[in-house]
Amino acid sequence: MKKETSHPFLIAKDGEGHYRLTVRETRYNSQGYPLINSTMQTELFRTANEARSFARANFRAEAGQFTTK
Repeated sequence: MKKETSHPFLIAKDGEGHYRLTVRETRYNSQGYPLINSTMQTELFRTANEARSFARANFRAEAGQFTTK
């Protein structure tokens, strides 16, 4: 019954207008409760498409795994 996060990559715009990529990992404890670990990448991107390309190249991201919320 364990289900992976459907959107493990978050792309958000910061206050300075740069796009940032956050990678989220989901693990489960012994009762099946999800524990989510989020790691914001240090790279800054000019566009959301650059962030997506970076995730595809470095984390093997696929279409449908990105969210902006």
